[in-house]
Amino acid sequence: MSADRPTMPPVRLHSEAELARAALSAPLLARAAQLARWAESGVPVSVGGELVEKSLVAATEHLGLADDEDGPAYTTEAWQLAVDTGLVEITEHEEGDGADGVDAANLPDDAAVGTATPGEELGLLTSGSPQDVLDIWLGGMETVLADAVAPDLSDIAEQLAEGDELDLDALDWNPEEEAELLDGILGNLYLLSALGELPDQDVPLPALAASMIIPDDMDEPTDEVLEEVSDAMMRLDDQFRVLEPIGLVAYRPVDEALIEELDEDGETVSAAEPLADEDVARYGLVRLTPLGVWAVRARMLDAGVDAPAVGDLADQGAEVLLTALPDYPEAMAQAESEQWLAARTPLDAARELLAAARGDDERGPLRRLAAQQTLSLIAPEAEPALREVLDDRHLGGLARVWLAERGLPDIPEPSQDLVFWLTVDTIAAQLGDTDDEATAELTELVRGLSVQHSGFFDAVWRVDHPATADVLEAMGRLHPDKKAAKEARKAAFKARSRQAG
Repeated sequence: MSADRPTMPPVRLHSEAELARAALSAPLLARAAQLARWAESGVPVSVGGELVEKSLVAATEHLGLADDEDGPAYTTEAWQLAVDTGLVEITEHEEGDGADGVDAANLPDDAAVGTATPGEELGLLTSGSPQDVLDIWLGGMETVLADAVAPDLSDIAEQLAEGDELDLDALDWNPEEEAELLDGILGNLYLLSALGELPDQDVPLPALAASMIIPDDMDEPTDEVLEEVSDAMMRLDDQFRVLEPIGLVAYRPVDEALIEELDEDGETVSAAEPLADEDVARYGLVRLTPLGVWAVRARMLDAGVDAPAVGDLADQGAEVLLTALPDYPEAMAQAESEQWLAARTPLDAARELLAAARGDDERGPLRRLAAQQTLSLIAPEAEPALREVLDDRHLGGLARVWLAERGLPDIPEPSQDLVFWLTVDTIAAQLGDTDDEATAELTELVRGLSVQHSGFFDAVWRVDHPATADVLEAMGRLHPDKKAAKEARKAAFKARSRQAG
């Protein structure tokens, strides 16, 4: 893997069949498919494949939206998606073969210049594979993403009506910046989906906007920054309203009454202080749907980002698995291990894991910790593999732990050298974890070891482990007792001198 290639934490993906069903039930695609079938007898369209006025009325009635004031707009969006995804195809009239025999080139904008009929892609929605459905949905999603970052059409129409040339600067709209902001927001939602304990956790819109605007090193946001957050929040509100019908996000919009209140008071949404629980929902709540997680990952992969999914390593060797697992969140690591184990017999899996766990390289302790965690999930049939390595310096300690946890008999007592080697190896595997909780646990472990074993530091510096000096230096930093910390630092010096000599 390239060192400069961005890497994301792994995500759980639903099966392709589940994702395809979600895609088909997304309101926008469902309406587009409904209109494509309705076009079987041919529908007159104007320039760009747009529905002519009579067709739009009929299509709106066909969707059951005639009584909805936004019905024509919903219908237009669905029809455009059908055109863009190939669910309908447009056959243009030959010149001189326009409606009522009038030259098509001279027809009014809302007159028919072509006919729409169902396209080949429509059949794939019902008879194609789940991947066929997802490919169609993904193409439609890209169209919707482009719509979400487009400028307000009313502003453009106002400029053109006044006879002015289109001035994007005057619209306060930069297409690259808008697309970059939305990509960043979707990336943040993806991260939260990957790292969150609760996969269906909603994210308050002000917090999401603040995550893109407020610098990490800014303790107190300025009024100017808060106003920028408020503006970003309202842009996101507009964008998520566009993205929800395609099934990319689940979104509860900003309360319209709240927007009116803020406008009247001249206030902005504050991201500096947490909102009261009863107010959070009024400010908008959003999360990626399972289909959205799949789609954002697909876009990341296309962009060259390493975005693993649980199950990617099921057909890989144990060395690949153990190299990857230390960087996975705990729940994802267990899920990945379970899928890897499911593809092997317990005995074969154990032997492969143990072989891959050996080594004195820098990542060796992490591999052994990952191996121990994965072995804890293996059925008792793996026992022979663990007994085979009881005398192995790298593996004898974790093998004894595995056998003891299962209450199995005839476990030989480990030598003191093996105990101390395993202790160093275990601590070495945890040195890189800077999480506060992990640091606290490691501090308690360090304190407990020196209390339980008299002369602990005098014995440990002699351990033949490449990380002995690093472990002792860390113990010197972490030990809460000053005297013990000083002993650890002295032992680290001895270990470093021993390794150098």
